[in-house]
Amino acid sequence: MEQQKNIIIMGAAGRDFHNFNVSFRDNPRYRVVAFTAAQIPDIEGRTYPPALAGTLYPEGIPIYPEEELLSLIKKFAVDEVVFAYSDVTHNEVMSKASAVLAAGADFKLQGPGSTALRSKIPVIAVTAVRTGVGKSQTTRRICEILREKGKKVVVVRHPMPYGDLTAQICQRYGEYADLDRYNCTIEEREEYEPHLDQGITVYAGVDYGRILEEAQKEAEIILWDGGNNDFSFFRADLYITLVDPHRAGHELRYHPGETNLRLADAVIINKVDTAGLKEIHTVRENIRRVNSGAAIIEAASPLAVEDSAKIKGKNVLVVEDGPTMTHGEMNYGAGVIAAEKYGAAGLLDPRPFAAGTMKAVFEKYPHIGSFLPAMGYGEKQIRDLELTINRSPADLVVIATPIDLRRIMQLQKPVLRVRYDLQELGRPTLADLLTPYF
Repeated sequence: MEQQKNIIIMGAAGRDFHNFNVSFRDNPRYRVVAFTAAQIPDIEGRTYPPALAGTLYPEGIPIYPEEELLSLIKKFAVDEVVFAYSDVTHNEVMSKASAVLAAGADFKLQGPGSTALRSKIPVIAVTAVRTGVGKSQTTRRICEILREKGKKVVVVRHPMPYGDLTAQICQRYGEYADLDRYNCTIEEREEYEPHLDQGITVYAGVDYGRILEEAQKEAEIILWDGGNNDFSFFRADLYITLVDPHRAGHELRYHPGETNLRLADAVIINKVDTAGLKEIHTVRENIRRVNSGAAIIEAASPLAVEDSAKIKGKNVLVVEDGPTMTHGEMNYGAGVIAAEKYGAAGLLDPRPFAAGTMKAVFEKYPHIGSFLPAMGYGEKQIRDLELTINRSPADLVVIATPIDLRRIMQLQKPVLRVRYDLQELGRPTLADLLTPYF
């Protein structure tokens, strides 16, 4: 009889949980002794609960900081480590693999073939090669096109289970009150609220088998709204991947973004309105190099700024989308572009005014300095972000996050919002790709 293998799953509260549910939960050949956590604060120290872990794990599964991985391999006599999170360089993945191999365990990556669930109805997947490329605005555009054709669309969002995992097994967002009912963080609100603005129902959570069962009951088409640069949890009938010419070359250097590029039926080169021609050409050549059969769509992300004239001559504090600027490694975003375009006197450095957990964010990501990332993975961090904004000497705050932070904060500064949508340029268009689903 084959000996049971001891497994550790390296994750960040998303792909790791899904891979466990699909491949290991009820599999007596394996014993998952631990998860490790990276990227997202306050995940370690918790337990993957018995309600999700299944009958083989009556006490649940502990979650440790990734920094303890090598000692855990020794402590639990681990046979295999499964790497299961996203938006990391190929070099970083292989460096972690080398450390695991030297510690005596095997290192494993699981792909779509063993982890993607089958749907009874069509699935359109929106993915990317890096975080912050424009998945959400693309998903909204696709919803708009399909609804104009009378199709009932439900969005299923890549997981962001930052709270009580048992309460987040399967969540349905049909109205704004659900955001409060589920105690959503800023990061969750940024992804769910724009869909609710469109009247689109969103599912998310931890157990995507159950989520798929529920979403199929009320949809004609499921739209997978990816997170980071992870690949889809569902087998897709149409696979769309976005690339970013502002980070030309990243499409071939990051895991699992390159997987998405190779899987794509269509690739969207976004932000061509603000990128250089050389970088756009580089991205296009890289697409053709690894996926010559994919359709290529060029798109812009035009800015819409309320009362843009108020920016001129002001000392501005820019608040940008958090994950895009942190592990997405962007040095600027839509807020910085808008502030400079409309004549701000200067961009305020928020670091001297950083409160509480925001200080640690700037220490971890030293490339950030001319803007404030909208971090909000819990109530304390939301309040620290609010305090940082309020005690800055800014004349004006320009917020370029997908949600209006004023809904969840008491801001004491004048605020302008920057919005951005997807605008296809030339042919083919998204409508051309979606014609078979009308």
